[in-house]
Amino acid sequence: MKSLLLAAATVAGLATALPAAAQWQKPEDAIKYRQSALTVMANHFGRIGAMAQGKAPFDAKAAAENAVIVSDMAKLPWAAFGPGTDKGMPNRAKAEIWSDAAKFKAASEKMIAEVAKLDAAAKSGNLDAIKAAAGGVGGSCKACHDDFRAEKYSAN
Repeated sequence: MKSLLLAAATVAGLATALPAAAQWQKPEDAIKYRQSALTVMANHFGRIGAMAQGKAPFDAKAAAENAVIVSDMAKLPWAAFGPGTDKGMPNRAKAEIWSDAAKFKAASEKMIAEVAKLDAAAKSGNLDAIKAAAGGVGGSCKACHDDFRAEKYSAN
């Protein structure tokens, strides 16, 4: 019985330890995935940002709902920046994502942490707290874009 349990645990462990790149059949699939996740996140963050900037009426419920989506989406795109996903279809990822992976990982973790603050602020319903947290998210997005996102799409 112990060996059967050990074998099942080993198989389960190996199944969850597969490289993230194995999720995608082709580099294009990973590129589409990360672009889609980032697009959805940006759209929902934009709704909060519009409220924070006074460009849209403040709606605490809508801010909280959008913050949950941003928080969920913020965790998704990073696994899709695996080896070989720099080419396959036009994208704006700079080579520094792979050549300075530690800095890229730190930037993604900073953004996720800032988004968590935004989610907490949005749950409070306090517009001033949301404004402050939205500024942190925007700053982390800008810093990552400055270092890791090209102005133009690649030709491939």
